[in-house]
Amino acid sequence: MGFVLELKGITKRFPGVLANDRIDLTLEQGEIHALLGENGAGKTTLMNILYGLYQPDEGEIFVRGKKIEVHSPNDAIRAGVGMVHQHFMLIPVFTVTENVMLGQEVTYGGGFLNRAVAARQVRDISEKYKLAVDPETYVRDLPVGVQQRVEIIKLLYREADILIFDEPTAVLTPQEADELFKIMKSLVAQGKSIIFITHKLREVLDAADRITVIRRGKVVGSTTPDTADQTKLAEMMVGREVMLELDKKPPQAGDAVLEVTDLVALDDRQHKAVADVSFQVKAGEVFGIAGVQGNGQTELVEAITGLRPPVAGKITLMGQDITHATPRQITEMGTSHVPEDRQKDGLVLSAPLTDNIVLNTYYKAPFTKGVTLQPAAILQTTEALIERFDIRTPSAHTSAGSLSGGNQQKVIIAREFDRPSKFLIASQPTRGLDVGSIEYIHSRILEKRDAGCAVMVVSPELDEIMQLSDRIAVMYRGQIIAIVPAADATKEGLGLLMAGVKTETAVATPTSAPGD
Repeated sequence: MGFVLELKGITKRFPGVLANDRIDLTLEQGEIHALLGENGAGKTTLMNILYGLYQPDEGEIFVRGKKIEVHSPNDAIRAGVGMVHQHFMLIPVFTVTENVMLGQEVTYGGGFLNRAVAARQVRDISEKYKLAVDPETYVRDLPVGVQQRVEIIKLLYREADILIFDEPTAVLTPQEADELFKIMKSLVAQGKSIIFITHKLREVLDAADRITVIRRGKVVGSTTPDTADQTKLAEMMVGREVMLELDKKPPQAGDAVLEVTDLVALDDRQHKAVADVSFQVKAGEVFGIAGVQGNGQTELVEAITGLRPPVAGKITLMGQDITHATPRQITEMGTSHVPEDRQKDGLVLSAPLTDNIVLNTYYKAPFTKGVTLQPAAILQTTEALIERFDIRTPSAHTSAGSLSGGNQQKVIIAREFDRPSKFLIASQPTRGLDVGSIEYIHSRILEKRDAGCAVMVVSPELDEIMQLSDRIAVMYRGQIIAIVPAADATKEGLGLLMAGVKTETAVATPTSAPGD
């Protein structure tokens, strides 16, 4: 069949980091080639080089045997290479057709847009590749799974036949993910070739024809789903044996630590994002909140942590009303918070790790004496946490913004887990982390729970929610539409609830808890 894409000896250096070390990678005609690797392994850097966002220090790129120079995404598109980004690049107030034709508009006399011709082309592509999309619909009215189809149509409209999918299931329900894999297989059946980046081992085994693993900037091996399993892939990624199944003891639920009653909160546009939500989290349990991103989870967490004032309802923590408390007051009561958006709410990107590690404890001993900071104590703590949480950084004085996304997440996890806490709220705690780091963080969450801490985990990752939780609440359009005991939950049932479909097996009891 031959290679449609070859990367030869790709090397990329950043200050203090060798991100790609003479990487060779090939893509065959009509295959799905999965790219796996832990945080900082160099996957994103490699794809950014292929897509023209970075320039390699060494190495060559060949498309269908011809060497090409890729200085920008436009160069990549001209060579037939397109990328479906993890975060969609769509304009909500434009129609599907307008989004697809943007930058490559169809016009007629006088330079007027010919939307009819473009819409017909979108419809033809949609039918040919089984991408069911209405060209006239506004993107803001589409569910995320259909928005992703629009992103794929954008590339096919530009005649790309080498497609890069970057973490494509991050915002999809299990049913939408299954549908995406059918679409990917339909694309390769019609001559397209796909590079598929994901950290989800099960997806790799389900969707890929070939798998390449990168560790610390180097290719450590290639395999196929027929000759590999999750355990082998995890070990290749991390370089050691990884426990994929959690050793989880039965919960010993105590008194309610957090109680939320009839809570209402607005989003930034002053629309109701949290609609009369009620639940409680008890000491010694993990309360999981599942849902497709954008169904009110962000605003709920912000209301609980003092970052967004509720407009109605009540929140109590250990019997005290915190409905209108400040973030510091809530923290002082024994709350640890891993925020959803690490860059916006979790870190000061321009500040060194030493500052970020003590963001909410800098005014306490041993980090301060009187009104004077103690740099030696701060440095000692930072270096200890860097080692314990395997944060890949040149030094403790490196700015947080210069780290990879996964390592930025580790800095937040280290800071919040290092403090004693009675209530831990973790919103997407393993987002962007490799399987080894996920194993470590999951075990630490269960340690907190077994020590009597009340834990609330918010995640769109059903595998994560099902492994960690004792009870699972599903949010849909601002409401908790069901709370299901984890022992009774199925991936299929939760996936339907995430799409707003109530099933007979769902237990819709928003205020129930173990022992009620």
